Amino acid sequence: MAENVLRLMPEEDTFAAMLDGWALQQRSRFLKAPTIAMRQRLVKRFADFTNEYPWQWQAVEVEAFVAGLRTSGGRPVAPSTARGHQNALRLFMEYVTDARYGWPAHCDEHFGEVPAQVLHEWNTVPHVSEYEGEPGRRPLTYDEIQRLFDAADAQVEQIRCRGRKGAQAAHRDAVLLKTIYAFGLRRREAWGLDVADLRHNPQVPRFGRVGGVFVRWGKSSRGSQPKRRLVFLVPEMDWIVPLMNQWIDELRPNLGDADHPALWTTERRGRLALRGVNEAFVAARDAAGLPAELDLHGLRHSYVTHLTEFGYPEKFVQDQVGHVVGATTATYTHVSDDFRNTLLLDSIGRQADGWDLLL
Repeated sequence: MAENVLRLMPEEDTFAAMLDGWALQQRSRFLKAPTIAMRQRLVKRFADFTNEYPWQWQAVEVEAFVAGLRTSGGRPVAPSTARGHQNALRLFMEYVTDARYGWPAHCDEHFGEVPAQVLHEWNTVPHVSEYEGEPGRRPLTYDEIQRLFDAADAQVEQIRCRGRKGAQAAHRDAVLLKTIYAFGLRRREAWGLDVADLRHNPQVPRFGRVGGVFVRWGKSSRGSQPKRRLVFLVPEMDWIVPLMNQWIDELRPNLGDADHPALWTTERRGRLALRGVNEAFVAARDAAGLPAELDLHGLRHSYVTHLTEFGYPEKFVQDQVGHVVGATTATYTHVSDDFRNTLLLDSIGRQADGWDLLL
């Protein structure tokens, strides 16, 4: 705030300057522009709700605001969403109450009030569970994955039989879904793949150029750049190799720009849109008659679960999917009862063998 300037709307100017300063602080931490803009919109929304300025806010008002999210029309927000709102408001109040930025002194001098933190452990949603997704979201069973892929393949044949355009795009979508499952990728990770991201694994030469994929658009955290990792193709998923080779050598050159770096291209000579990845899954899911609560991320959950059932060590699975801590991988794992019974019987057999040796 410039000194010695007569302001016609000092409250509005101060609030706007607070938001601008907070945005600058976040940009200095390399947070993404959409994240900053979303947080600013939320603060303005809360200001409209209270009809007051930050130096007037009280804890009871933020409690009423969050409680209203649960009872307002439409679908109530999830606990994780409410916590995200609370966290954004808490960060803003931490900024304006920090004496190093001068806002407490400015507000005291001009308005006779000082901003105070209004969010604390007693009025915020606690984070007590590693996984807070909807219960309906789960990995797909082996049968459901087969039905999904069969439906995606059938769509290609149906379009061809009708003599309509779109068969190559449908074929692309089918290979895309299978690739996501075969490597346990997130939506953005699959979307951002280039042909150059395919890797040859010298330890398994029979996989050729599909021995692994180099992920460049992994999930970022705390304002960092997208994380990178190499995902190896496991032998149980080697069925993806001929499908990928056919897509790259025969189909992709005829769909869009053959010289485009993207692995998944469109008829418009560009990269497939992010929403196109979701649309491919929804179309195949509905065609297969699978439950509507199943989503694209369920293929990644399935990958983690099935690698565990294949007998791969937990650390290997964790590195494959790019989880920082093993607890996150554990929340993705939903092994079948048959697998658990197999482990149980193996343990009983080993115990019986041990008793025989002692006797």
